[in-house]
Amino acid sequence: QLQASGGGLVQARGSLRLSCAASGSTFSFRAVGWFRQALGKEREFVAARWWRTGSTYYSDSVKGRFTITRDSVKNTVYLQMNSLKPEDTAVYYCGAGSSLILSSIGEPASYAYWGQGTQVTVSS
Repeated sequence: QLQASGGGLVQARGSLRLSCAASGSTFSFRAVGWFRQALGKEREFVAARWWRTGSTYYSDSVKGRFTITRDSVKNTVYLQMNSLKPEDTAVYYCGAGSSLILSSIGEPASYAYWGQGTQVTVSS
């Protein structure tokens, strides 16, 4: 199971850190990803991290501003979001996949487990 937290209201150019805590067995995880869904839009890929190797991937819209990290002791994945923009406003979800491949790492359908979502609102 995944539990996302850390969202809130922040001014543009501010920062937030989202957390995704994994409980139960994580042995089968291949990757954990963050996605977001703005009102009236489809869920879109933000960032992902291979569970064991630590390789990371980012969407072009957040590259250089967001960083995905993992605390292996706490079984928690973080999304550090800096230089936030109003267009980053969305509900953010973390997902985990056991059988996904690199070419599908940005596809929500590749993730079998999802957290409940946390709202991020960036004011201008």
